[in-house]
Amino acid sequence: MTTTQRVTRGFDINEDGSETKPSPRRVRTRQQIMAGEGKRPPAAVALSVLAHNPFNPRDELTDIEETAGSLRDRGQLQPIAVVRTAAFLAVHGDQAEQIGEAEYVVIDGNRRLAAAHAAGLTELRIDVNDALAASAADILEAALIANVHRVDVPPLDQAKAIQDLISVHGTQLAVAKRLGKTAGWVSQRLALLKLPNDLQKKVDTGELPVREGRRIGGLPAAQQHAEANLVLNAPKPAPKLRSRRDSKAAVSPAPAVALPDQSKGEREPSPQPGADVVNPVADSASVPDLPWSDPQWFNARLREHMSAEHREELVLLLMADS
Repeated sequence: MTTTQRVTRGFDINEDGSETKPSPRRVRTRQQIMAGEGKRPPAAVALSVLAHNPFNPRDELTDIEETAGSLRDRGQLQPIAVVRTAAFLAVHGDQAEQIGEAEYVVIDGNRRLAAAHAAGLTELRIDVNDALAASAADILEAALIANVHRVDVPPLDQAKAIQDLISVHGTQLAVAKRLGKTAGWVSQRLALLKLPNDLQKKVDTGELPVREGRRIGGLPAAQQHAEANLVLNAPKPAPKLRSRRDSKAAVSPAPAVALPDQSKGEREPSPQPGADVVNPVADSASVPDLPWSDPQWFNARLREHMSAEHREELVLLLMADS
């Protein structure tokens, strides 16, 4: 076995007198240095080196002042997720001008970055994960998944991002698997994009509830405005009584529904059940003469006299019997 004797810095001499050359030092190119390869990412960076994600699912960043106040009072609770600019531009090279001289692109934390500027902060803690920028779909997915469970993400922004993912993965089922959701969840959100522009604006403003917007979006286009008008013009349910005394008050009966003319001669009143009658069966004459084969008629009447919550309960009861 040949032993090596260290005689001076940088040179080794073996027992047989031969020299052993040291391992070559790894030299990073200028491009690798700029890309941050081989460099341990910092825990916090100046705001000036952070760029917003141009493909953030949120078209508008909401509650900036509220988040800014939280950053001032409580500090930053979680680091923001970023990728190195070089990793981002490797996928979206056409965004170089928009990114500018920033060293990092924010994937999850764009609102916190805007709030930090508003709060007058100088730096933010970051978590560098270039794997989030492996492809254009990964960048979009990372931003979307971070926002899926946040109630402040506008539903239409969420639907548009899902639609972009479908253009990459091809099917709603594939996107559902990537997001860890069901195909029905994806389909419901995409239904908002089937609404005409004026109804989408009503969803944005809250005038048309999101749940109703998704339902109406699943209807044929020719029926959507008529159905939306029924929802928008439906009487608002009366506020619930809160006091203990009022809670015991009798509930007033629902307004009577106009029925078709039944004047075909007087019917004899149904006999009152006596002691000798067990489980009396209602006379067929007591059944109202309603248009039982016209679901649209019932839909309009129920919307006039029943709250959305009670209509939903009725739907569940009807489906339970099917």
